[in-house]
Amino acid sequence: MAELRANRDGVEGADLVELRLDQVCDPDAAAALAGRRTPVVVTCRPAWEGGGFRGSEEERRGLLERALELGAEYVDLEWRAGLDEVIRARRGRNVVLSTHDFEHMPGDLTDRYRALRATGAEIVKIAARACSLTETLALLEVGAGDPGRVLVAMGPAGAASRVLPDRFGSAWTYAGDGVAPGQIDLRRMLDEFRVRSVSDSTRLYGVLGAPVGHSLSPAMHNAAFAAAGCDAVYLPLEAASADDFWTFARTMRLRGASVTAPFKEAVVPGLAATDALVGQVGAANTLRAGARGWEGINTDVPGFLEPLAGRLELQGSRATVLGAGGAARGVAVALAGAGAQVTVCARNTERAAGVARVVGGRAGGLPPPAGSWDLLVNTTPVGTAPGVADSPLPGGPFGGRLVYDLVYNPATTRLLAEASAAGCGVLSGLPMLVAQAVRQFEWWTGTAAPRDVFAAAAQRRLAATEHQERRGTVGSPQANAGGTGQSPSW
Repeated sequence: MAELRANRDGVEGADLVELRLDQVCDPDAAAALAGRRTPVVVTCRPAWEGGGFRGSEEERRGLLERALELGAEYVDLEWRAGLDEVIRARRGRNVVLSTHDFEHMPGDLTDRYRALRATGAEIVKIAARACSLTETLALLEVGAGDPGRVLVAMGPAGAASRVLPDRFGSAWTYAGDGVAPGQIDLRRMLDEFRVRSVSDSTRLYGVLGAPVGHSLSPAMHNAAFAAAGCDAVYLPLEAASADDFWTFARTMRLRGASVTAPFKEAVVPGLAATDALVGQVGAANTLRAGARGWEGINTDVPGFLEPLAGRLELQGSRATVLGAGGAARGVAVALAGAGAQVTVCARNTERAAGVARVVGGRAGGLPPPAGSWDLLVNTTPVGTAPGVADSPLPGGPFGGRLVYDLVYNPATTRLLAEASAAGCGVLSGLPMLVAQAVRQFEWWTGTAAPRDVFAAAAQRRLAATEHQERRGTVGSPQANAGGTGQSPSW
């Protein structure tokens, strides 16, 4: 309890703090409430509802009733616990009645909501796992017009429900250090996503991919929007398919999106207009909503080339590309366009040959022969954290002039470290990430991008991520912060 109180009082910026008595070894309602400076929700979640409390129901109920007696602003009761008499005794006041589904999004959301609301609880909370962006949308119409509801789509696909509480009709939203699946920490919610300033008129953008939790794009674009005074927010959009994304984009009136693996090629058939590079590469990494439909361009190609300026003369050089996916195709087109002789190497030599044919290059397997390249480019995700011990080319051979790894987390991958030790020049993927993002911002907004803001935001987010990975944790589960949307409930 002493640790819980310390965590409670250490929270800065939240309107409401959830105190999880089920996460402590000595739960005590009076101790939890003593000396609090911020309104609280007292929760003692049983194991059968995804919590940590394993005592008797009588003991758990006693803790919650004691919290109410002592003046807790809210107490969270589980719908399945059948504590209707507790709700009636309070006439619903100070009660959050909740239901959780950690596996899927129930098909009877409206019926569940009506049953919860019929109890008279002041706040009704439904939290369910969304396995797609479309499933997140199921919450939009639940209890429409009721200010006393909190609706959360758990999991990576549900990020929009957390960052946009007003659009989902929630009285508040939750922030925390991974207490629930897909949860975003408080500082990111306040500083990066600027959740308190998001309104119905705020323009929505995002990064489409699967997974996207590692992406630095939200940090970069949100920082740029803030610096430029744009009323816009950029979300992680982890989709189940391209069709899943299009459905979400139409319903939420998305204005634009960055696209990463595995959707760069899959989105192309859904575009009404594209630039020449999309036609060459067969992939789009940047989308925007136009008057006649969605438009797409490819900023990966110029973004890839920009950091190479002054590092290596590409005309006539021998360039080997590792990988055979959409990123490899874009890199191959960029290199061939700059006059390089391109070889594509991958475990799947048939796919490598397919990429090589696009640029009239050659194909081969792994590893490429020693002395066969001047520039080596890794377009695979191998070596990305947490798999930092991996390399697409373990031990080499290294004999060329420059190794360019498109992986940017960590900044120095095993591939780059071994290449540097062998005397090669090295280049990480972070400058490319910034260069292509700058072009995206300018295409969306029609204004010059604050390039230094992009780079600084990417570095900060990357440093924070690396720090968390070194710690092996993202914080304590004992105190969970709740920040209000535009409709606070007290």
